[in-house]
Amino acid sequence: MIDRDKLTEMYARERADFVARHPRSAAAYERADHLFGRVPMTWMNKNAGSFPVYLDRAQGNRVWDIDGFEYIDFALGDTGAMAGHSPEATVAAIQQRISAQGGITTMLPTEDAEWVGAELTRRFGLARWSFSLTATDANRWAIRLARALTGKPKILFNSYCYHGSVDESLIVVGPDGEGMSRPGNVGEPVDVTETSRVAEFNDLERLERQLAHGDVAAVLMEPALTNIGIVLPEPGYLEGVRELTRRYAVLLINDETHTFSAGPGGATRAWGLEPDMLIIGKSIAGGIPMGAYGLSAELADRALARTDLDLIDMGGVGGTLAGNPLSIAATRATLENVLTDAAFGQMIGTATYFADGVQSVIDRHSLPWSLSQLGARAEYRFASPAPRNGTESAASADGELEDLIHLYLLNRGIMLTPFHNMALMSPVTTRADVDLHHGVFEAVVAELTGG
Repeated sequence: MIDRDKLTEMYARERADFVARHPRSAAAYERADHLFGRVPMTWMNKNAGSFPVYLDRAQGNRVWDIDGFEYIDFALGDTGAMAGHSPEATVAAIQQRISAQGGITTMLPTEDAEWVGAELTRRFGLARWSFSLTATDANRWAIRLARALTGKPKILFNSYCYHGSVDESLIVVGPDGEGMSRPGNVGEPVDVTETSRVAEFNDLERLERQLAHGDVAAVLMEPALTNIGIVLPEPGYLEGVRELTRRYAVLLINDETHTFSAGPGGATRAWGLEPDMLIIGKSIAGGIPMGAYGLSAELADRALARTDLDLIDMGGVGGTLAGNPLSIAATRATLENVLTDAAFGQMIGTATYFADGVQSVIDRHSLPWSLSQLGARAEYRFASPAPRNGTESAASADGELEDLIHLYLLNRGIMLTPFHNMALMSPVTTRADVDLHHGVFEAVVAELTGG
């Protein structure tokens, strides 16, 4: 359905237009000789133009670049700004904490921390909580706890999962059906198959075969795959995972860092899941660095009763800045006043409106694409039916088509997450914002298909 020659022609045109319209961003990128890859983080080079746009300011669901262009932001920091940029209540809490008498980091607890822990228990059901600065750090500590408490060495992941830069998670199902290092893995400390096992998402048979080896401490999984494109669980799959992990005495860890979009208690609450541990981060502090891991009361008691485990000094999670008063204050303000239960209802409604509109464009042009929605988050895929596991999802990628659509949208004031066709709704995203996306999306599809 897609004219590839037309795609190439359109991309050259859009790229030339992007370069011409962004001289200040181009100059800033050219001057950045002291940055590795010319950007603060090398992943910022994942952009559809010749260089990234440079931020001037952001507010709500709007971003402005240094060349003066305004964008409707559907990326929202790849969920880090799910609450919107600089939400008023979060900013007020931050300002109070960083005032002359506030204190940013002290190695001392604040009373806000107990409020945050209780609220996370209300939302997700886990009884005990501890904090980190990122979900990646929380995942690393959950893995260490799982190994310590079970006495087993390996962690099982889904192929093409996303758990930050956790070494053990960079494993995929290879052509022979067995685990192998994920392509592009940088500097793995050991062969990943020494630390990890892998099964495809939505594949209970392979999961059981892997658990039957008897060396798996925990299954660490997203309730729905996200960073390879949204892959939703099939009916009965998550229940089957829970039954198998219990049968084989394996802990279940839900990483809700991205699936938090499913609702105020993430997929765990929305779908009635019962993990032994849970990871959350990125979005809960309104953009301030924050991560958390929760444990069942039984696991927490078991860990604290182990006198052989150093849970205080270097054997512990570490991170002098973790649980700092600023991050905790921002988290309380965000959960109490911004990412509320009511706000999620509105966000999910807006995402449904987005999904319905995109699906209607796909249908009108008879495209072999699909649409997946995960609460406040929706994504169009270049495959139909939608991929059912990570390997299928990776194989369905079309980098040229994705880059064209992203750049076409960006040149017309619409910003998507650069790593996939994901659109996230904040509490202040409106249907009018969605309509603007749909108009541009319809235009690029019509031009591509000649329809």
